[in-house]
Amino acid sequence: MARRDFYVVAYDIPDDRRRLRVARLLERYGERVQYSVFEMYLTRKEWEGLWRALTRMLVEEEDHLRVYRLCLACREAIAVWGQGERTCPPGPVLVI
Repeated sequence: MARRDFYVVAYDIPDDRRRLRVARLLERYGERVQYSVFEMYLTRKEWEGLWRALTRMLVEEEDHLRVYRLCLACREAIAVWGQGERTCPPGPVLVI
């Protein structure tokens, strides 16, 4: 089973249409934890595909994207206050 790393993706995209397209793409890979922040567990191959898709959508002169890959110790140190909960890693997949 491929190792999954934990990523936090945050963006600031001024164009409404492009922002919606990026959000819909990220929703396929992870969980929205704030309006423009997503958390996700991805394999290296999934991350590379997502990165290619994002860089094709974004306009470098206008958009801002930040990606953080967090280690296990960093994930365990995430503090959540208010309505949110920690994003749990995906469980084992059973194929029948």
